[in-house]
Amino acid sequence: MKKIAWSLLLTFVSSSFCLSVFADGHTAIDRAVSNSARLEEDSDRDAARKPVEVLEFFGIEPGMKILDVFAGGGYYAEILSYIVGAEGEVTLYNNGGWDGFVGQGVVDRLADNRLPNVQSIVMEADEFTLEANHYDAAVFVLGFHDLYYESDPGWPAIDADNFIDRLYGVIKPGGVLGIVDHASEPGVSVAVANSLHRIDPGIIRSDLISAGFVLEEESDILRNQLDNRNIPMSDPSVRGQTDRVVMRFRKPSM
Repeated sequence: MKKIAWSLLLTFVSSSFCLSVFADGHTAIDRAVSNSARLEEDSDRDAARKPVEVLEFFGIEPGMKILDVFAGGGYYAEILSYIVGAEGEVTLYNNGGWDGFVGQGVVDRLADNRLPNVQSIVMEADEFTLEANHYDAAVFVLGFHDLYYESDPGWPAIDADNFIDRLYGVIKPGGVLGIVDHASEPGVSVAVANSLHRIDPGIIRSDLISAGFVLEEESDILRNQLDNRNIPMSDPSVRGQTDRVVMRFRKPSM
């Protein structure tokens, strides 16, 4: 009887701890998104991007070290900065093409040490090198298709497999890779990255699994079956309302 009671107590304590950790992460994400220091133009995007739901799905928590891949102007990097807090860190990473596209956006966002736990780096994808096994999570939002983009002379062609391998190397064993991207019709080639700035979700799955990641779960948070997946994501009729896949991958623990 004592053994049963002790077992039940351990189960209760373990469950309570897990719920507490989840609640802490949930609360931190809510607080981050509602932070009054955020830029108005960022907050205006929240309804379409659903950052609370997305980051909860990815399992982002205070104290984490996070890599924001092709982070653009830093919409997500700022939210992540508030979530992870002083004990965590965020690396805002762009390649030269993305850095040129956003112009002063990142510089202005980080001016006057506004986000002290965020470091901005610019590095071409084929030269991507950061500390191995360093990040608890990487988020790759609306940019995975750019690994296959090669239409613009100002955008160096990327060896997608090489970059994915490098990305795998900087995430800790057991760490998360969160993906959001504009969906194309299934079965189309990566060429739609050039014409539509979309990607077949099947390509994301196969390329990341081939690199060693495990697909844990997919979410319908941002799916929109009314989207015309045969037109560019920037078309005014669908911009901000595209059908987007949300996936959580994990690097296996050693």
